[in-house]
Amino acid sequence: MRIWTLHPKYLDGKGLVALWRETLLAQKVLLGETKGYRNHPQLERFRTAGNPVGAVASYLREVVAEAQRRGYNFDASKIVNRRYRGRITVTTGQVAYERAHLRCKLVQRAPQWLPLLQDEWELELHPVFKLVDGLVEPWEVV
Repeated sequence: MRIWTLHPKYLDGKGLVALWRETLLAQKVLLGETKGYRNHPQLERFRTAGNPVGAVASYLREVVAEAQRRGYNFDASKIVNRRYRGRITVTTGQVAYERAHLRCKLVQRAPQWLPLLQDEWELELHPVFKLVDGLVEPWEVV
């Protein structure tokens, strides 16, 4: 499971679809509707939010918005009706790690997307996150 800190606009089509599916799974986990993946490290940052389900629902809404911009048809009715007004902090080290990780994926899968990742400090984050200085997050499996 990979729930990207980077804005979904940087993902190729396969990556965006995978993000949608994996984040829907995360929503089910946080709602207590699954037996597996309950302790997945990617969920730690959402659990630290005051409203974990609302945070993941807000995350999903932005994924749907990106899909709509591309002409995809993701079923927004699958997102629970909860909101999160806060922002989850993420470190500069985590963003740099994710950028490198996404670059590796795009080299193999969709090299035409690589130019979007050229300047690592200009990358837009998913709006649910707020950037702070620091190393790679402790929950990241490096």
